[in-house]
Amino acid sequence: MTTAPFPNPTQTTAPTAPSQTVLPPIDPVRIGLVSVSDRASRGVYSDQGIPALQDWLGRALRNPIIWVTRLIPDEQPGIEAALKELVDVERCDLVLTTGGTGPAPRDVTPEATLAVADKVMPGFGEQMRQISLRFVPTAILSRQTAVIRGRALVINLPGQPKSIAETLQGLPDASPPVHGIFAAVPYCIDLIGGPYLETDDAVCKAFRPKSAQRPPR
Repeated sequence: MTTAPFPNPTQTTAPTAPSQTVLPPIDPVRIGLVSVSDRASRGVYSDQGIPALQDWLGRALRNPIIWVTRLIPDEQPGIEAALKELVDVERCDLVLTTGGTGPAPRDVTPEATLAVADKVMPGFGEQMRQISLRFVPTAILSRQTAVIRGRALVINLPGQPKSIAETLQGLPDASPPVHGIFAAVPYCIDLIGGPYLETDDAVCKAFRPKSAQRPPR
């Protein structure tokens, strides 16, 4: 009968390398930007809304971004057509508009946005007005809203670059700090089947429940 040899106490086993989690590549995101302005669309002055959005989002997001931009006048049919094209044809995951949200007769961006909506997301507009009220009492005249169309989130933003940054980023140095709306955007896009947005925490820290978070890079 053969017996198995006893282990040699002088032999050592090489340590096993710790397993490493292989993270998937960062998802690309398609972002539509719509600046609504009669005068800028006619070339009376340079549009400031789209450059301001690209600057802030380019700093806030770690994802590769494909930009799809439109500069159009304050005409409701044209705004509706642009939003439909960006979502249904260009397949944008996020669409941000700037301009046309006040009470003037030609301010019709919210009406156009609601006309193409599958779901209304009123919390975005509510929070934007709360942020802007810290600076001017006329913030209550702003009518920004947000909607879901298909698998895209569409948000109306103010027209001024300073206000755009404040509403997106919030007021982190206020006491108490005031959350910006963009902190909720990545998880909203998760819930509607879009790409996983990753942010630079120094600009804007995305909020997700623990169950929806991927391992940090």
